[in-house]
Amino acid sequence: MTSGSVQFTIGENDTNDKLTSAEQAKLWAAYIGNSMCRCVLHYMLNHVEDQDIKKVLENGLNITEQLVKTIQGIYTQEEYPIPIGFSEEDVNVAAPRLFIDEFYLHYLKYVGKAGVSLYAIAVPLVTRPDIRALFTQCLDFTAKFLNEVNEAIINKGFMSRPSFIAYPDKVEFIKKQNYLNGFFGEVRPLQALEITHLYDNIENNATSKAVLIGFSQVAKSEQVRSYFVRGKEIAAKHYDIFSNMLAKEQLSSPPIFDPMVTTSTVAPFSDKLMMFHKLDMFAMRIRGYGNALSMCARHDFAEKLARLSIEVGNFVEDGANIMIDHGWLEQPPQAVDREELVTK
Repeated sequence: MTSGSVQFTIGENDTNDKLTSAEQAKLWAAYIGNSMCRCVLHYMLNHVEDQDIKKVLENGLNITEQLVKTIQGIYTQEEYPIPIGFSEEDVNVAAPRLFIDEFYLHYLKYVGKAGVSLYAIAVPLVTRPDIRALFTQCLDFTAKFLNEVNEAIINKGFMSRPSFIAYPDKVEFIKKQNYLNGFFGEVRPLQALEITHLYDNIENNATSKAVLIGFSQVAKSEQVRSYFVRGKEIAAKHYDIFSNMLAKEQLSSPPIFDPMVTTSTVAPFSDKLMMFHKLDMFAMRIRGYGNALSMCARHDFAEKLARLSIEVGNFVEDGANIMIDHGWLEQPPQAVDREELVTK
């Protein structure tokens, strides 16, 4: 995607249809997530020195700001309460640098993947033409932006590629059930789909771990700080487990990004924003593990994904409880409680 202003063109709602539950859900999630990203990108832009990386950040911020503005317009048209999300109160752009410039690109790739997942699921579920047009454009803009991020990573020499494997000599069919083995008997090498999802989840854990290191350094609340330390340990453990699976096949893993975190202890973001950020991204981790599980055929890999998904789920639940205790967790749209109406 080239630099310049992104404009969402969705048209008017000429159907008189109300927003469905799917449309309400995806608009809400997109609004909350992008209001958070807007704060993060404003902070990063205040410190970035590399002009090429600055241009990528500016393009990302432009997409985010335009999407937030467009969804606000839909809410106003629908006379729908606009979510609180995150605002200038949740960011201190003057706080010292927490990450070096290179990490900004890895971070953008990390959150861009989450955006693509959110919008791709929305497109087949939304039915109102203007909302369908919005999420179709979200998916298109985000995919183009991720290409821009990857190009910048490659041009800067920061790209770590998944391992090359030999081309097959011919097309073959699976003949024996031992293809599924992982713990006992003859265990086959990892196939390409398994390698791909291993690599993706290793990369996500490497990025998440660096973010958690930074957040743990600057969090004001001891409870929040301890939560980030626990998250860092989970990300590190999962990184090691998946990396060891690739290493046994003489395949490479993405590097860790820990050295890209500075020694700053001044918070650029509110504890509320940082808690939501990690809660949201760890929830996306469950989806990432689920996607990997659907593509893997070896029992040992499947067992690891199922077991580690439970650990991530418990971490997300504990984070949600912390946010509820502090009054930070905004409630998504929900169905009417009919039983409560009856008792009134």
